[in-house]
Amino acid sequence: MSGVSGVGKDALIARIRERTDRFVVPVTMTTRAPRPAEVHGRDYLFTTREAFIQALEANELLEHAEVYGNFYGVPRSQLRDALAAGRDVIMRVDVQGVVTLRELLPDAVFIFLEPEDRSVIERRLRERGTDEATLQRRLAAAEREYELSAEFDHRVLNVDGDIDQAVDAVLAIVEAEHARPGRAAIEV
Repeated sequence: MSGVSGVGKDALIARIRERTDRFVVPVTMTTRAPRPAEVHGRDYLFTTREAFIQALEANELLEHAEVYGNFYGVPRSQLRDALAAGRDVIMRVDVQGVVTLRELLPDAVFIFLEPEDRSVIERRLRERGTDEATLQRRLAAAEREYELSAEFDHRVLNVDGDIDQAVDAVLAIVEAEHARPGRAAIEV
């Protein structure tokens, strides 16, 4: 699952988890400082640049990217454990990471979450208290990221005020993938 900053990836994943326990959501490692109310181990694995680089050099990260001056990466162990237990995995990844993940996990399903209107993104980022310089960087990056949406298998619209519609769409995609003949198991 990916999409531009502020599109509602975290809210969508949280609502999916409220509705079903079939998914494991790996916790992304990041060098970014926690936002208010974020909890280490639940929202992200907050770490230092040095520790992140050590994990990267030890090949412990499935994918990684530098976004807005911070590193983000998905620990391989979380995926291996979930898949070995027969669970579905939903990952929140940066748009940049999809190209890498498609090479690493060719049988995975990639979903791009998009807003009903691009102006919604600026409003949501402002509501988060994003400073002006960061806001402008993220809006510029969003324009480039929309162009990468063609790299995804599915696009899901996140209509402001109706997140359940987006949840229904994602769950329908997952069900269809499970029912697809010849579906290959994902190797991490």
